[in-house]
Amino acid sequence: MSISAKISDGATSELKRVVIVIYPGVTLLDAAGPAQVFSSANTALERVGEAPYYEVVLMSPLGGDIETDTGVVLKTASLLDVSEQPIDTLVVSGGEGVFDVLDEAEFLEWISKAFGSSRRMATTCMGAFVAANAGLLNGRNVSTHWRYTTELQRQCPEANVQKDPLFVRDGKLWSAAGVTAGIDLSLAMVEEDHGHQIAMQVAQALVVFFKRPGGQSQFSDVLAAQQEDEGGKFTRLLAWIASNLHQNLDVETLAHRAGMSPRTFARKYTQRIGVSPAKSIEMFRVEAAKQLLMQGELPFADIAINTGLTDEQRLRRAFLRHVGVSPADYRKKFGTRLVEKEF
Repeated sequence: MSISAKISDGATSELKRVVIVIYPGVTLLDAAGPAQVFSSANTALERVGEAPYYEVVLMSPLGGDIETDTGVVLKTASLLDVSEQPIDTLVVSGGEGVFDVLDEAEFLEWISKAFGSSRRMATTCMGAFVAANAGLLNGRNVSTHWRYTTELQRQCPEANVQKDPLFVRDGKLWSAAGVTAGIDLSLAMVEEDHGHQIAMQVAQALVVFFKRPGGQSQFSDVLAAQQEDEGGKFTRLLAWIASNLHQNLDVETLAHRAGMSPRTFARKYTQRIGVSPAKSIEMFRVEAAKQLLMQGELPFADIAINTGLTDEQRLRRAFLRHVGVSPADYRKKFGTRLVEKEF
């Protein structure tokens, strides 16, 4: 199976060029996801009577056919081919094959120069390692797939590697956690270029959420807690908590379900999960409230009761602590329906 990328000529030189960098073993969706978003944005623009804006070009260091991790082959332009015209947006895709190109000095030098001359650059998943080896991450905030955050931080101690967000923007450098997060990042770029309505039309056409916030966790607080629970000592308890947020979840109740004394439970839970039971419960409740805020028009008071936060003021205080915005602002930015008046 072969997919080709259009290389610009004189007739299309006015388009903003989005160059997506790939290599053997690249994760297909890390490249195809952003490519589809920018291509679909052109369609959305044409539907409202505007001219296409983006030209998407797939590039590899030497050009030619590149086999992805799925076996799908993508046709690419070479580094020299894409150097002939300006690059608006540079996207470096992720995948296991990234480690085979990190010692290619000419390629890394090209990435560094392209970053300097382009309007913006993005990395998806392990593409962040290319940016690191090109010297672009020093002093910057960056995201990558949670499985590789520790290794990226080890290789690039001058960077501030954030393991939680779906994507991060630090000036002209954007970085996504990978796979579907690259779609979230690309939608955010389209919104920056053309506004909310065009980006929303792209999301609707692709049948994806418009939008998961960049600061949203790569995985849920419950899953994150289970990740920390090596050996699964509290796995069943964590699942029960997530299904019973409306109940009284004080230490005594949780300790009884865990078969421990309250003091022993609190100590072992904090050691294993990394936060106290009380803070953990509030995090789970805020996460559940986020989902309710994004999915519908349920009043704030009902959301507070359903998630165990009891009332609107406690809901608001918990959101300000954990999310940094009020429930009303969160729904206004990320919800799919009408927004309640802020309280």
